[in-house]
Amino acid sequence: MSRILIIGAGGVGNVVAKKCAMHSDIFTDIWLASRTVAKCEAIAEEVNQLTGVVINTAQVDADSVPELVELIGKIKPILIINVALPYQDLTIMDACLECGVHYLDTANYEPEHTAHFEYSWQWAYKEKFKEKGLMALLGCGFDPGVTNIFCAHAQKHEFDTIESIDILDCNAGDHGHPFATNFNPEINIREVTQVVRHWKEGEWIETPPILDDDCVHFTFDYPVAGPRESYLLYHEEMESLVKHIKGLKRIRFWMTFGQPYLTHLKVLENVGMTRIDEVEFEGRKIIPIRFLKALLPDPGSLGSNYTGKTVIGCVFKGEKNGQKKQRYTYNVCDHAEAFAEVHSQAVSYTTGVPAMIGAMLMLKKIWQGEGVFNVEQLDPDPFMDELNKNGLPWQSVDFNGELPD
Repeated sequence: MSRILIIGAGGVGNVVAKKCAMHSDIFTDIWLASRTVAKCEAIAEEVNQLTGVVINTAQVDADSVPELVELIGKIKPILIINVALPYQDLTIMDACLECGVHYLDTANYEPEHTAHFEYSWQWAYKEKFKEKGLMALLGCGFDPGVTNIFCAHAQKHEFDTIESIDILDCNAGDHGHPFATNFNPEINIREVTQVVRHWKEGEWIETPPILDDDCVHFTFDYPVAGPRESYLLYHEEMESLVKHIKGLKRIRFWMTFGQPYLTHLKVLENVGMTRIDEVEFEGRKIIPIRFLKALLPDPGSLGSNYTGKTVIGCVFKGEKNGQKKQRYTYNVCDHAEAFAEVHSQAVSYTTGVPAMIGAMLMLKKIWQGEGVFNVEQLDPDPFMDELNKNGLPWQSVDFNGELPD
């Protein structure tokens, strides 16, 4: 029996629960927990209607190690799939250590009161997990996650040396709202308003945030989606890939943004609605970005009217057998098809499916180890196979397009 506990009942938690239930031969006992148990119960009802599988639900405050330990002690899972807030990664990892449970997440830790995210806090847990004989797998979503796997696959099969990687993330969908974010608004806005960094020749280079007039952007011709303006952005998978891809001289991350999104976000930033510090309002303290989150559409509610596709992949430049080559490995995911399958838009789908696959490989002991791992440190082949079987088929083609110098 493989009993798992999923923590987090947002859009991604919904996908993870349903995709795990579709593999009930592997995930034989599924628990779903969140601060708001009603969200878990709603997902559980949909899971049962969709698959006939009964999953159990529970309430837990993932900020509280004692609460987590009590729940884990009651359930006794083999593995925890953490799709809660990035602020809660360390408390959940602490609880896993105390209870002797394996761990998987999709996004790296970020301090709640500082918009700064990096792997150092979680990498510091390596020896603790090793001593307990436990495995912690970090960043097993799409980006980070699948993009890291694409890099590992290219390193294993396509190149002797990879000199540059450009990760390109395009959402060419339309949800019909004037302004909405495709995942947790608080996390999304904190991410895209930061100073941009990319790695070149052994150091991190800073450039202006995407809302700055001097930000770096260019037009990339995406498969299916066509030409889209793509903005240089810092993203966490670059931090681990520079450690694990041999010979790498440069890595960049690009994401598409439409002008209406940027205009809305710039106005909100100008009036202070993206602030993450407390302000006084009518005799009480509030955090503006959390008030804004309450006003915006729930990302999990966007799926029913979402049309279009996401196109996410990596362009590699390097050498094989002494010859220069360029390859482009990517996935196309359709918002409407994702909704038809699991009542989700494609952004949640592309994060939730890889989390399920990573958990599957851990439970089957295809991926195993003691300590803390990023996904590119593990064999990419079984993961790439499962992507094709579970709704995220990939393609790899020669690349003849243009990228900025």
